[in-house]
Amino acid sequence: MDACHEAMQAVFPDNSVCRVRRPGCHNVKVYSKHLWCVFPQHGAGKKHERRITLEPWQQRIVDRQPWEFLRGLFHSDGCRIINWTVRKVAGESKRYEYPRYFFANKSDDIRKLCTDTLTKVGVEWSTLARGSDPFNISVAKRASVALMDAHIGPKY
Repeated sequence: MDACHEAMQAVFPDNSVCRVRRPGCHNVKVYSKHLWCVFPQHGAGKKHERRITLEPWQQRIVDRQPWEFLRGLFHSDGCRIINWTVRKVAGESKRYEYPRYFFANKSDDIRKLCTDTLTKVGVEWSTLARGSDPFNISVAKRASVALMDAHIGPKY
């Protein structure tokens, strides 16, 4: 939240940046007629029903700072959880726990931006379907989770 607030204030120094809290939700907001310049993907309708692509200048930023892009995606639409499973060892059930990251978004385009960037930084990922809809991206392999832990960090 602090990093988002600071970024908005840096991009829009003459505008008021505020935080709005609602049950189960915290927002950082800024109002500007120039938001369209910074986020040309914004538009009418649901984002999963319209095309979401990065402008060339935005892609250059993501290419230079892929972990910052991923951090923003996972901190907004993702999570880090402790997954668990039970396995039989020497005839006894033993519980194993391991960390895992998830990213969920209905937009195919946004999921592709996420997975393309994960691949570029060497993170192995898989798609999990909810029913027949592949809304969830999973990062569960130990080395990839370690990379995510080193660069993404906890979501507050």
